[in-house]
Amino acid sequence: MEKELWQKKGEGHRARLRDRFLDKGLDGFSDTEVLELLLSFGTPRTDCKESARQLLKQFGTFAKVIEAPVAALKAVHGVGPKNSFALHFVHAVASYYLKERLTGKRYLHSSQEVEEYLVHSLRGLKKEVLAVIFLDSSHAIIDSAIVAEGTLNVNTVYPREIVKKALEYHAAALVIAHNHPSGSLQPSAQDMKLTKSLHCICSYMQIQLLDHLIIGDGAFSFADKGLMETIRQDCRTLMNTLQ
Repeated sequence: MEKELWQKKGEGHRARLRDRFLDKGLDGFSDTEVLELLLSFGTPRTDCKESARQLLKQFGTFAKVIEAPVAALKAVHGVGPKNSFALHFVHAVASYYLKERLTGKRYLHSSQEVEEYLVHSLRGLKKEVLAVIFLDSSHAIIDSAIVAEGTLNVNTVYPREIVKKALEYHAAALVIAHNHPSGSLQPSAQDMKLTKSLHCICSYMQIQLLDHLIIGDGAFSFADKGLMETIRQDCRTLMNTLQ
């Protein structure tokens, strides 16, 4: 009898949360309440409030909870395979949505949406990855892809493979992005060298490299900071000496 009363009370609480969301969206929701609703997708008959609190205590922020790998989620007391699947699935769906809404849009008019997609997809990863966004001649977005994983430098990222993919997409321009697992947004000497190498090779193939974004605790744009213009001038000087 007590169990039935507890279940009814929990169901009533979740119903009220759902009604609040349908009425006003997430305005006024705490991180705990949002996580509680997400967890309930995996275990609809279980009280998920305490599990939500434990997740926030363990990972610190809502974003870090959503980005956490399944194994780390399941290690939290009260979070089982079904709950962790629900959280992991929501994160994947968000990445899919953010990527899909970019297709066909002009990069220069959608740079904020591109940044949102990249931050969501690359932030929090434990290893470095390099993503490329392929653009047509009017700078409309064709597609994006991960092209390298691991320690990224001129020795591990092969420009010919990036150019090959660009040609397959009939791309006229590229935007590259990689993450810093440390969260730092400061470009390293290797980051500068890699960008310069890619820019020079792409220029030779008549493909524009518009920007290089570093994703960490936010995003850093080589173009916005004037670094792409410096790299263009360096590549132009190098090309002239080779003619």
